[in-house]
Amino acid sequence: MHVLKNISTLYTCRREGLQKNVHPIQNAAVVWAEGKFKWVGKEEGLPEEYHSAEVVDAKGNMVVPGLVDCHTHLCFGGWRPDEFEMRIRGKSYLEIAKAGGGILSTVKQTRAATFEELYEKSASLLKKIMARGVTTIECKSGYGLALQDEIKQLRVYKKLQEHFPVEIKITFLGAHTIPPEFKSNRNGYIGLILNEMIPAVAEENLADFCDVFVEESAFTVEEAQKILETGKKYGLTPKLHADQLSDGGGAELAAEVGAISADHLEQVSDEGLKKMAEHGVTGVTLPLASLYTQQPYLDCRRLVEAGVPVAVATDFNPGSAPSFDLPLAMMLTCNHGRLTPAETLKAATICAAQAIGMENVVGSVEPGKKADFLIINSPDINFWMYHFGGSEIERIYIKGEILRA
Repeated sequence: MHVLKNISTLYTCRREGLQKNVHPIQNAAVVWAEGKFKWVGKEEGLPEEYHSAEVVDAKGNMVVPGLVDCHTHLCFGGWRPDEFEMRIRGKSYLEIAKAGGGILSTVKQTRAATFEELYEKSASLLKKIMARGVTTIECKSGYGLALQDEIKQLRVYKKLQEHFPVEIKITFLGAHTIPPEFKSNRNGYIGLILNEMIPAVAEENLADFCDVFVEESAFTVEEAQKILETGKKYGLTPKLHADQLSDGGGAELAAEVGAISADHLEQVSDEGLKKMAEHGVTGVTLPLASLYTQQPYLDCRRLVEAGVPVAVATDFNPGSAPSFDLPLAMMLTCNHGRLTPAETLKAATICAAQAIGMENVVGSVEPGKKADFLIINSPDINFWMYHFGGSEIERIYIKGEILRA
């Protein structure tokens, strides 16, 4: 049993309250044992039964829950650095795709990669992600777009679950785009997703969620509804890439199918937000995608005012968001998403946990939850976001064990 003392401020980030309520405790102490929190409160109120616990000194730093990255595309073949320059030179998404780039470029490289190559690459990246303070992560397929290659990606994530201490939630994203071999047979590919991919994923218990990219250049609302409803029949909870480039009714669909989250939302309608709030759908902002694609950022203040809980994630992928730095995404959410540092911290902890159905396990510092937390050399959350890169994460704990480099 251990007790963490000498904490300047502990941000517990409990679920109750508004987006801004992160439930700070000054001069706090935290007790954990066997990988879970046992007691949380002011140091002066530490119960006598914990006085003999091994003391860990926070050295006057602040403490926050382990961060939750609730939207990533971790497993992929190759990279797409040339697209970075092309965008700087003013090339559009369509022009990049016509030049051989875009999602299908990564599909080609992912299909060519072996399972072992994809696992080694993903494992190497995951270690770096954990060093950014991420203790829970969601990972999507979507770069296979063929039965065997989607399964290959999902099996990589299952193996990562076996070898890493972080919580990993897995999403099947076979409906990312139409693969080239089905360019003239759109219905044929959708049939493949419905009749072969989803049943195979469910049979091996390879995923928790089913996601669809709902966009003019990807899948229609009607197609997405069919895919998501089929996923539900096989035990896969719906998620959506929604309203990123245009208001295509993705938010409304998320509410209708009972999605756990709708992600992107840069062009979401007021009606879509209203329905999301009514049905308890979490909105996920992905500011790194806006940064890299030079597109407008989501105004998260609209979501908060509509009563929609906001989560923040990296959208880490080789094309539109080739960064896995969740604290950077948090800072961008402050500066461009118009959330305060406290609101953003909640977005990267308990709200992000809610977006992947993990709010009862991680995302806050509460008795009974996993002892995932960060010690940060900053006096408070405002200073951490304001002095980005200057206030470093001193220590990372996962299941009560310190993460070693």
